[in-house]
Amino acid sequence: MKKRPFLMALLTLGAIFVFFLLLIVVVGKMSGQSGRSSRFVYGDKVGYITIAGAITTSEKIVEQIVDFKEDSSVKAIVLRINSPGGSVSPSQEIYDEVKAAAALKPVVVSMGSVAASGGYYIAVPAQRILANPGTITGSIGVIMQFTNVEELLGKVGLKSQVVKSGLHKDIGSPMRPMSSADREILQSLIDDVYAQFVQAVAESRQMDPDKVRLLADGRIFTGRQAFEAGLVDELGGYQDAIRVAAELAGIEGKPKVVYPAADKQEFLQHFIQETAQLVKQSVQGGDAGLQFLWSGK
Repeated sequence: MKKRPFLMALLTLGAIFVFFLLLIVVVGKMSGQSGRSSRFVYGDKVGYITIAGAITTSEKIVEQIVDFKEDSSVKAIVLRINSPGGSVSPSQEIYDEVKAAAALKPVVVSMGSVAASGGYYIAVPAQRILANPGTITGSIGVIMQFTNVEELLGKVGLKSQVVKSGLHKDIGSPMRPMSSADREILQSLIDDVYAQFVQAVAESRQMDPDKVRLLADGRIFTGRQAFEAGLVDELGGYQDAIRVAAELAGIEGKPKVVYPAADKQEFLQHFIQETAQLVKQSVQGGDAGLQFLWSGK
């Protein structure tokens, strides 16, 4: 009998905890903190997507852009980019989706600390690009990096033996020196993807390709230098980008800003993936694939 008051108190506290937990979830959804629940925020809205870190995959960002693109209540999209770039294919997939969204509604880019190489590539289809005066951007170009560990393995008594179907099947192998034929093949890949990058910038920014090539030697620019060179449209922060997006969409008054659904990826899975990527980069000297990447970040 003496234990019942304690049990009742425990159950009461548990019920209060569950109530407040459900309240937080409901309020979070109704406040528009996810793209799919943005319909609960009434009126015209601006969708806000953050793209941060190296671009290694595109699925999540593409889904977020598509979600806002197809939501008729979202009248404009702001992309907040803080990235040194990354792999070519994911960057191109995001570029394509930004271009598709910009054909339907205003898309405005707000550059953070860094929006270089692939980070700039995904920005160019937007109707308006804003950068802070001190933003690092540009780095228009393509890079592939290889590390030769043949001598290191020889010192510990390890030797690689390769059986291959063709002369260039192990091209880029860290176990042997790069031949002139290997270099020629890899340079042709670099040149082709570089031409795609230049074309994307020239078409999206309505610039002469020759002018883009003068700027596209891999150099980086501050936001102010990029503005003077015509690579960005305005100087300003993310609040300015939201204001510009609302103006382009014809939204009167202070716009309602909504965000994509929270990332549901488990922390442990994310930690394992990031650790594996770092180990791979340490061993290979970076991703062996084609990259739109500013390696100074």
